[in-house]
Order: sequence, then C-alpha cells, then structure tokens
Amino acid sequence: MKLLVSVVDPLEVEEAVLGGAAIIDIKNPREGSLGAQPPRKIREIVGAIPPGVESSAAIGDVPNLPGTAALAAAGAAQCGVDYVKVGLLHVTAEADVVRLLTEVRFAVQACSPTTRVIACAYADTILRGGFPPLELPAVAVLAGVDGCMLDTAHKDGRSLRKWLGTEQLRDFVAACRQASLLCALAGSLQATDFEWVRGLKPDVVGVRGAACTGDRVTGRISSLRVRQLREALLVPSVDLRPHSLPRA
Repeated sequence: MKLLVSVVDPLEVEEAVLGGAAIIDIKNPREGSLGAQPPRKIREIVGAIPPGVESSAAIGDVPNLPGTAALAAAGAAQCGVDYVKVGLLHVTAEADVVRLLTEVRFAVQACSPTTRVIACAYADTILRGGFPPLELPAVAVLAGVDGCMLDTAHKDGRSLRKWLGTEQLRDFVAACRQASLLCALAGSLQATDFEWVRGLKPDVVGVRGAACTGDRVTGRISSLRVRQLREALLVPSVDLRPHSLPRA
C-alpha cells in the first residue's frame, strides 16, 4: 500500500517526502475536500518532487459540465502529474457521471498519455442524495478511467469508517481489483484507523489532516507525523502488554 499525502506548497513536499510519502497529492483544502490549485502552483509543487515519488492533482468537485471538467483535467495533466483526481460531489446520476468521466479521460489522454484519471466519490453524501459511492467502480469501468477513490466531503471529524461498514469497503476494494482499477481510500483517516485499513488492502491510503500539525486547512505537514503514519500503515502493530505465562 502506498501512502498519499496532500500538500499545498513545496515546503510541505519536503516534509512529506522526508516522512516517506509515496505520492504527493496537490490540492487546496480551502476549496473543499478535493480543492484545486491553479496551474502555476501545481507546476511549482511538481518541480519540488524528487524522482521516484509520484504526484497527483485534484481538479475540484466539478459541476455537471463535462466540457468544463475536461478543460480543468487537461490543464492539470499538462502540469506533469501522474494522476488527475476528479470529485463527483455535484454529479449524482450514473449517466451524467459516465459522460463527465469519459470527457475527462479523453482530455487527459490527449495531453499526457501516461497520466491516469482517478474518480472520487464521497461516503458521507449517501444521506444527502449524492452519487452512491459503492457504485463508483462500475461507472469507472464504463468511462474507461484508471482508478477510484473514496473520501469524505465534509470534514466534521467523522472518518470514512463511520459512513461505510468494513464489509462494504471490502466489496469496494474487491470490485476495483476485479476491474483492474487502482483503489484509494481516504476521508479523515487517522493513525488509529490504519490497522483497520491494512485489513482492507487498498492500493493507496490518502491523508492530510492526520499528517498536519494543526487542522487540515491552516496546519502544516510534519515529516514526523508522516513517518508515524507510514509506519502504522506498513508495520502491523505489536502487542507489548505483558502476558501471563501458563502455570506448570
């Protein structure tokens, strides 16, 4: 599993890389869960990422306007990222999602054939009539994109696991794997969630708030926190409590 850390500037890139992040995700948390940075900022951050570390850029929670979404995706792809992430907060009907993601895919492929498109749905929009997150793998296949991410749109302290059950998420990961889609899980996850996440076996686990000193908007990425998260993700926890020995 790869650890994705969302950053807002080159200084945070350095901290994230020092901590062991495998993917540097470029976003603007002031504009939402998948808030977008302008192209000049994306290029600046990409330029600070060392070889061997992947990059992704969020293009925001796009409206149901496939042309607008495609233009945003093309702009991000031209900045040299490995992944373009598109948020589906405002697109709810299956046909609309497929149409939008298809146009995004065409735009990205035309600009950068090696850049992959990741569709993002939100676990906490189920009760608000949002796009059903567990249906994301099926529409991703229809649109021909490369991967799926589950996140939370509203950062109110409730994590992904508060909205979807373990078996539901296992099914989601299995559906992605069966369709050869990259599978990413995010959504206010903390280090204490990572033992649970390991059991789900996604390809990527994404964080920002848990990697910051302070909150996800005004806080700053800390290499120490990133390192702790990476260790929690990759190394099974060890029970250090004393165990009583059986009597002879």
